[in-house]
Amino acid sequence: MIESSLSPIVACICEGGAETAIIDMLVDNNLLVFTREQMLNEEVIRCRSAKVFEQRYLRKEFKSKITVLRVLDSHSEGFRLSLAYEHKVDNIINVVTSPEIEMLLILAEDKYEEYMKKSSSICKQVLKMKDKIKSREFVREYFADIDMLVSTIQEYKKKRILKKGEIYLADLLK
Repeated sequence: MIESSLSPIVACICEGGAETAIIDMLVDNNLLVFTREQMLNEEVIRCRSAKVFEQRYLRKEFKSKITVLRVLDSHSEGFRLSLAYEHKVDNIINVVTSPEIEMLLILAEDKYEEYMKKSSSICKQVLKMKDKIKSREFVREYFADIDMLVSTIQEYKKKRILKKGEIYLADLLK
């Protein structure tokens, strides 16, 4: 269970606007295994580089070690802390959302079967949301019904073949 691996302080780093919107919506509705008060600076951090993260956030003192929770759409993007700062971090957890963000829309639109036949072109051709899918504003508006967001997150995890060590958005839900 992910909740037991979280430190009292969570640095929640989101790669893009869609991920940021989803985390903000879930934390503001008290649906995650951590609270806004636990979050470093009580906000989602938009920072991809470990070096920049160290400079901006790890130079101060903390009462405990922190968990770095990275919500991103790449399986291969590195995030290596330098020796000078790694002692401040308890663990780094990656939540890989590729193709999860797109799949949330496909599931919400009840187009999963069609997606399985036509693959990734479904978002572009059928849903006609190609340019909007990853925008913070679009995601906030589209998933204004928080229950729909939660149910599509849970449905996505059920449909995916879980790869060893992968964490999904559903794993962050209470």
